[in-house]
Amino acid sequence: MKQLFPLILLLALALGAGAQKKKWTVAADGSGRYRTVQAALNAVPEGNRKPVTISIRNGVYKEVIIVDATKNFVRLVGESPEGTILTFDNHAGTRLPNGDTLNTWTCASAFVYGNDFSAENLTFRNDAGFTAGQAVALRVEGNRAAFRNCRMTGFQDVLFLSGSGVKHYFRDCYIEGTTDFIFGAATAVFKNCHIHSKKNSHVTAASTNSIIPFGFVFFDCRLTADSNINKVSLGRPWSRTASVTYLRCWLGSHIVPEGWNNWKNPANEATARYAEFGSTGPGANPAARVPWARQLTQDAADRITLKTVLGDWDPEK
Repeated sequence: MKQLFPLILLLALALGAGAQKKKWTVAADGSGRYRTVQAALNAVPEGNRKPVTISIRNGVYKEVIIVDATKNFVRLVGESPEGTILTFDNHAGTRLPNGDTLNTWTCASAFVYGNDFSAENLTFRNDAGFTAGQAVALRVEGNRAAFRNCRMTGFQDVLFLSGSGVKHYFRDCYIEGTTDFIFGAATAVFKNCHIHSKKNSHVTAASTNSIIPFGFVFFDCRLTADSNINKVSLGRPWSRTASVTYLRCWLGSHIVPEGWNNWKNPANEATARYAEFGSTGPGANPAARVPWARQLTQDAADRITLKTVLGDWDPEK
C-alpha cells in the first residue's frame, strides 16, 4: 500500500491539472466557450507570461478587438483565412457616443499592444468602405508580433505597424488596400506575401526612425493590382528617413517605372532609404527607377537576412 500511495497521488494531481485546464475556443454560434474574440482575450490573465492559444471557428466577428499591453504571448488561430473574419467599420472621423472623434491611431478594427503575439489562418478587415478615408484593419504596437497565412484587407491605411523600435514578421499573408496600406515606424519582415493594390496610389508609407537600420523588408513577395490600376509606387516616405527594401519580388505592371515617390518633398530624396534587388515581372524596371533609390548588389542583398533585420528574435524557430 505504501508503494501505491505515490502513484495514486501523482494520478490525482494529473487529473486535477487536466480538470483546471481552460479551453480557449471562440465560436459565433455559441458552440465554443466564448461567442466573441474579445471575451476570450478578456479572460487572459493580466501579466500573462505563458503561451495562450485561442482557437476561433469560422464566422464573421464584428467587434473591435484589443490585445492589451498586459496580455503577452497570445496566439489567435482561425479555422481558415477566408472563413474566420475579424472586422469592424470604424474610420478616421467617426464620432463616438461620448463625443470623441477617431483618428488614424484609434480607428482600427483590431489593436495589438501585447508582446509576443501571433495570429494564423484568419482575416483582419475594415469594412468602412472605399470613400471612408483612413480606416485601419490592424494596428500593431507590441513587440515581436508574427502573422502566418493571414489576410489584412480594407482600403486606405490597412496595416498600421505603429511601434517604433519593435519588430514583426509576416509569412504567406495577403494584404490588400488602396493608399499607404502598409505603413508605420516598425521593423517588419514580409516573406512570400501577396500585396494587392486597389487604387492608383502607394503601397507603403514607412516612418522609420533614423537610428533604426531597417523598416519594411519584403522577401520573395508578389505585388498585384485590380485590372484597371496602372500607377502605383512602391512607397512614399511618411518620415524623412523611411526605410523600405524589396528583395526578389515579382512586380505587376501597375508599378510605375520610377518606382518610388517623394511625397511632394524633394528634400526626402536625400534621406529616404529605398532599395531593391532582383525584382522580376513587368513592373521591374531598374534602369528607370528614381536616382535616389538604390539597386543593391548581390553581396549587399545577401547580407540582408532574417537575422540582420530581426536580430536575436527568430520567428521561424
